[in-house]
Amino acid sequence: MEHTKKNRQHPEILIATLGVEPQVVTITLDRLLADGRSISEVAVIYTENPAVRQALEIVAGEFAGPCYQGISFRPVPVALGRGKIQDFCNDADLRALLRTLYGEVRRARQQDFIVHLCVSGGRKVMAIMAMVVAQLLFGPEDCVWHLVTEGWQPGDRRRLHLPAEEKVWLVPVPVLRWREAGTLMRMVARLDDPAEVVAWYEKLSRDDQERRKSEFIRHWLTPAEREVVKLACYGLDNKAIAARLYKKEQTVANQLRGVYEKLREWLGYPPGIVDRSVLIAEFASYFHHPGRDDST
Repeated sequence: MEHTKKNRQHPEILIATLGVEPQVVTITLDRLLADGRSISEVAVIYTENPAVRQALEIVAGEFAGPCYQGISFRPVPVALGRGKIQDFCNDADLRALLRTLYGEVRRARQQDFIVHLCVSGGRKVMAIMAMVVAQLLFGPEDCVWHLVTEGWQPGDRRRLHLPAEEKVWLVPVPVLRWREAGTLMRMVARLDDPAEVVAWYEKLSRDDQERRKSEFIRHWLTPAEREVVKLACYGLDNKAIAARLYKKEQTVANQLRGVYEKLREWLGYPPGIVDRSVLIAEFASYFHHPGRDDST
């Protein structure tokens, strides 16, 4: 099976809850890969129920063969202490589920993955807990997905992979991050339609991102650094920037090095290198905004 992958800055991971239908994982992964997502790892959250274990073995078998070469597979049991949970029967079981999901998403975020969280498999409570974790930890590029396949019913013949003509949808589930909880609660009280709440929240998030970017450009950088950053985001290399600003190329390199240090602090000291590609990914849209004052 050939997979087309877009050139993305961050690695991407699929975290999926698993029940007795293994195809939920494989079809979701196939759909993400077909959409150009660069999935490099799959983590499957499962219980020790015998039927779920059988489904897990089927999924693992797909990664042992040629189907998903280059994609690592990691089964993650829901554990309580040293024991593994077979089902969710009490508060302790649910706390263990929440802790497992939280740990996996947190690990992925710390390793700079873009997270794709599939909540279609397993018990309904797994999807509920996954949404709680998404609200707590998700960044702007992370997604929760619900898988829909046309005409399939539980008990139908199992197909781990579907032909291209088969109708499959990955429906994005809106996630309201709790960092704006106070403002969100005030606005929810005024709006009757949940779709309006989601639209308003997405606008709020975009506005907040733009405000933070403007603050970095205007208050964290010197006027000379702003000039250099703007031209770098327009795609000019150091030599071209130096020629445009009548500076030495080494001066431009030194100024950008200082910008990268400030950017690393502004981003909260993320793992990995903060360099020109990170700078452009963060601020190219800022400088290409139609209404942006060119003088920044």
